[in-house]
Amino acid sequence: MTLAIDRNAKREPTLAAPPLPPLRLADGLGLPALVVAVALLLGGLPFFRLAAAAFAPGWQLAPEAALAEMASRSAVAATWHSIETAVLSALGALLVGGIVALALGVTDVRGKRPLAFFFIFSMMIAPQVAALAFLSLLAPNSQILALIGLAPEPGTPNPLLGRGGIILVMALHHAPLVAITLWTGLRSIPQSLVEAAQMEGAAPSTITARIILPVLRPQIVAAGLIAFVAGVGNFGIPALLGLPVNYLTLPTLIYRRLSSFGPSSLGETAALAVLVGAVAALGILAGTLVARRQRGRIEIERPFEPYWQLGSARPVVAAGLWLLLALKLGLPLLALLSEALTPALGVALTWQSLTFDKFTEVLWRQAVTMRAFRNSLLFAGAAAAILAFLAIAFAYGLERRLGKLRRPVELLIELPYALPGVVLAIACILIFLKPLPLIGVSIYGTPFIILFAYLARFLPLALKAPVAAMAQIEAHHEEAAKLDGASLWQMLRFIVAPILAPAAAVSALMVFLVAFNELTVSALLWSSGTETLGVVLFSLKEAGLAGEAAAVAISASAVILFAMLL
Repeated sequence: MTLAIDRNAKREPTLAAPPLPPLRLADGLGLPALVVAVALLLGGLPFFRLAAAAFAPGWQLAPEAALAEMASRSAVAATWHSIETAVLSALGALLVGGIVALALGVTDVRGKRPLAFFFIFSMMIAPQVAALAFLSLLAPNSQILALIGLAPEPGTPNPLLGRGGIILVMALHHAPLVAITLWTGLRSIPQSLVEAAQMEGAAPSTITARIILPVLRPQIVAAGLIAFVAGVGNFGIPALLGLPVNYLTLPTLIYRRLSSFGPSSLGETAALAVLVGAVAALGILAGTLVARRQRGRIEIERPFEPYWQLGSARPVVAAGLWLLLALKLGLPLLALLSEALTPALGVALTWQSLTFDKFTEVLWRQAVTMRAFRNSLLFAGAAAAILAFLAIAFAYGLERRLGKLRRPVELLIELPYALPGVVLAIACILIFLKPLPLIGVSIYGTPFIILFAYLARFLPLALKAPVAAMAQIEAHHEEAAKLDGASLWQMLRFIVAPILAPAAAVSALMVFLVAFNELTVSALLWSSGTETLGVVLFSLKEAGLAGEAAAVAISASAVILFAMLL
């Protein structure tokens, strides 16, 4: 694009577009068509194929087998376990996350920024790492419990194995989801409500109980439903805490079926995946109804500000929050680190016995763990980079070009992220098990099937910041470019992309953080040579190599912490 000056007309410089190419796919209906096509490919096709495999095997409608599988004894038990653990852990997450959200949102407690950072960091740690850390903390050979004289007798079963442990760890792991939702709700409360109550002499506790909590009721319900859906789809925590004692949820039942019977069980697992999706969809639908009710209820003149002056209780509240973080994050990670630094099971950790051999083993000697680190960096990095570029075009298309089609397309895009990852994994297996039409190439068992699943699952995450940023851009920039003859591609490249680049970069970093330790999808899609960190950690723990698994978990958590600090 160049600046051209007409010296005879004596006018201001204008943008002169270069000769247009003979075919511009992005012009006219090209960009909306591209957005719809990608949404159908990543969101619509996998779940259509899954439903077809469950209810129309061989493309002949025959739902009897799928319904029989859903009504089987093992499926009913796993469904009850999934609902039970998801509901109870969501209630626990509401309690913990609600306390943290209110303490950081309405009081003048010190250290809000580091407290919020480490609270969110605890959520970014992979679920399987969180489960492994708590297992290490309460194990009979726990160095932390031994240090304070509370170590149980050798051979004592770990109290976290089974239903109670799954509920506890999931509640703590999903509590930041609740806190984030409530923080968003607090920002939507007008300060005038608080000031009016203060003028009437209401105490901070009264304001919180009679104004803040009632106004936040929709966000509280939404937060609980988000935690419920996350619990239904969680694989890492039920796998590490439930499989050893045969306590199966729907995701772990699907994993056991596939690992035991392979592709021959795809019909049964497709039916189970549909059942998982149906349970999660109930929570998603309820959340959507709550979100619709709360739209446009309150106008904000002044942003919400903390109103509760703690006074002499300020250090006590801060100490309580740091203690919660220590129990939720610090002590489990310390237990995990001590297990990685101990030379052998049962050996007390001292300065003389401390060794880094397990870190050396997993980071430099074992080919599979080294390959897993490389694969996770490659898959997560590639997905983040591709989605960052895709998100810019999608944000423009959704905000400016789709019109009434926007909401249906957004629902298609959000489907793989909203539903449990195991559902998407089964759908990808069904799509790519056979060679692709026309080209006759199969990507099943290759890195590309994992990359496809990551692109489908994390596209909604990559879109959030760019779409929000696009909504703030005034249209006169684009209108000026059109008047000067710029094509849509040129406008995207020179005007839209530079403005959306920071938001796209933030989204890409978030995708990388989530995908780097991902297990739910890759646990069913990996093959020899395409192992990810989550898969290797789970395999090491199953093989009884707890120290090596702890070293992998600590190393992966260090990468996440470094990326978050960036």
